[in-house]
Amino acid sequence: MPRYFAFLRAVNVGGRTVRMEDLRRHFESFGFREVETFIASGNVVFETRSKDARRLEKRIEEGLREALGFEVATFLRTEDELAALADRQPFSQKELDAGVALNVAFLKETLDEESTGKLMKLRTEIDDFSVRGREVFWLCRKRQGESAFSNTVFEKAVGRRATFRGLNTVRRMAAKYLSHNS
Repeated sequence: MPRYFAFLRAVNVGGRTVRMEDLRRHFESFGFREVETFIASGNVVFETRSKDARRLEKRIEEGLREALGFEVATFLRTEDELAALADRQPFSQKELDAGVALNVAFLKETLDEESTGKLMKLRTEIDDFSVRGREVFWLCRKRQGESAFSNTVFEKAVGRRATFRGLNTVRRMAAKYLSHNS
């Protein structure tokens, strides 16, 4: 049975607190199996027979809007996609060594050339970006609080919804959930 990794936007930020136990129950009520949450920031792992990720994203978004009373943009990745993402090296080792934080934005679709250009105009001495498929990597060379960049700035610049996670979190998820499948 396919396993998916859901990265949810707007969960446990901005005063929208959702207990992970409740989130797990909601996913189970949608008919998903083997549901687990990974840290309290809107990461959910589940299994389902469906192989239609777009339909699943929509089903989760509708179900969570009804259950929670607010919009929760949902970005799904398969096991293969998560494994590839965890192995990705979006910047040179020298650049990574000079950075303080490396984050990844999850998107529903690849950025077009125009949106990518708008994003690249946001590069500064602090912030750099790398676009790879349906993910955008953000290398922050100082503490993130010192950067003017944010999810809101990203979404306004490129006109797309996204949710950000630390790449270390994604790699920890891959290590936990994918290692036993090798």
